Amino acid sequence: MIKIYHNPHCSKSRQGLAILEDSKKEFEVIKYLDHTLSEEELNELIKFLNISPIDLVRKNEKIWKENYKGKELSDKEIIIAMVENPKLIERPIVINNNKAVIGRPPEKIAAIL
Repeated sequence: MIKIYHNPHCSKSRQGLAILEDSKKEFEVIKYLDHTLSEEELNELIKFLNISPIDLVRKNEKIWKENYKGKELSDKEIIIAMVENPKLIERPIVINNNKAVIGRPPEKIAAIL
């Protein structure tokens, strides 16, 4: 099953959702601001994406700049920061079987459908 980790307030996330809707494939929407992801779920996403935790962080978010920027953080500390502040998570994230992408730009989503 295809999953999209979605923030309805984000234009790129809405564009990614539209791509999935247009694909006519069945998918699940996970509004990660409403359903906070656990440390385990974030670790799994990071593995699917084949990236480092820092690559999943929205570094221009005010929360990041005020609390974390410039600090040396371990991967675990970065993941905990995202668990505690889900706005820090890049979006949208789409998983299809064993493939995953951050939909920035949203056209990247089409590559895994």
